[in-house]
Amino acid sequence: MKYFLPATLSAYLARTYLVAFLQLLGVLLSIVYLFDTVEILRRAAKFENVSLLLVLEMGLLKLPEVGQIILPFAILFSALYTFWFLARRHELVILRAAGLSVWQFLAPIIGVAMMIGVFHMTVINPISAMLISRYQAMEANYLEEKESTVAVGEQGLWLRQRTAEGGVILHASKVQMPEWKLSGVTVFYFSKEGDFLRRLDAGTAVIENASWVFNNAIVNSKGRAPERIARESLPTNLTVNEIEESFSTPEQTPFWVLPSYIRTMEATGFDSRKLRIHFQSLLAQPLLFAAMVILAATVSLRMARFQATALMIGSGVVIGFLVFFASSFLKALGASDQIPVLVAAWFPPVIALFLGMSVILTTEDG
Repeated sequence: MKYFLPATLSAYLARTYLVAFLQLLGVLLSIVYLFDTVEILRRAAKFENVSLLLVLEMGLLKLPEVGQIILPFAILFSALYTFWFLARRHELVILRAAGLSVWQFLAPIIGVAMMIGVFHMTVINPISAMLISRYQAMEANYLEEKESTVAVGEQGLWLRQRTAEGGVILHASKVQMPEWKLSGVTVFYFSKEGDFLRRLDAGTAVIENASWVFNNAIVNSKGRAPERIARESLPTNLTVNEIEESFSTPEQTPFWVLPSYIRTMEATGFDSRKLRIHFQSLLAQPLLFAAMVILAATVSLRMARFQATALMIGSGVVIGFLVFFASSFLKALGASDQIPVLVAAWFPPVIALFLGMSVILTTEDG
């Protein structure tokens, strides 16, 4: 008994699935781009400096944000279509008559799905992260006109915000969570023209009543002797939640940069669970895509024989949303430290894979 298909047949099945995947993904991305562009156009109507060309560019830059969410659905439905296409042309019957098991003709399709997962993880994801970061910068500049910027680097927390006299840049070497107590604080004050005014160094800082409150501060003003102040405040329009939301989201961070960024966040004192879950989810993506193909096979191989196309599509929708809901639910539990990170990221694809395999082994001659 041959365990592997002939190269020509494997290439045919792989090519059929890949073409179906690219076509379906193109249709879904076109629909997403249309709706995103309309929404951006609606938001841009309030601003005179936002042109139609800029709106179209922002729509393209935002595309990967939703595109990465719909990718598993594209994997699932392109597999459903491929099996339906092969059944309609009686090619599945021929493969069965030739003595081939379901796993033999599934192998090329599963292989393509897993390669798509690896390619997305290593190539597409870094490009998408760059585009999403560019979109969010343009959104903040043109559609939101934010007055503050927050970033976390190897040197700690950096924050820039406007003030009545100009602007400030705040730096903290450490952040104690969840109290949001900053330590090793340095603040640079600038005029509206960008001229340096003074520097403040403080042991600690906290947000109280819409103000940064600095304790045990030393103020160095231009042309004046250093002055020690027990307590100094700086009005701010930021809240703790807004600062946390201003950090780079997992989707903005490229796959290759995630490990170092996670270490930076942890060294600074911030919670890195969401980033670690995202990183593990990317690693698990090839397995998830393989599971989606196998789940598609569980509903399509039998239903295709009975020409139950509508039922097959409906079953695919249910499966897709069940996997999506389970994955989102477990990620939320992992982010809130209710379950381990590895369980949150790997449990959905592993369960989906074994569920699909058990159904095929039960219903087919695998």
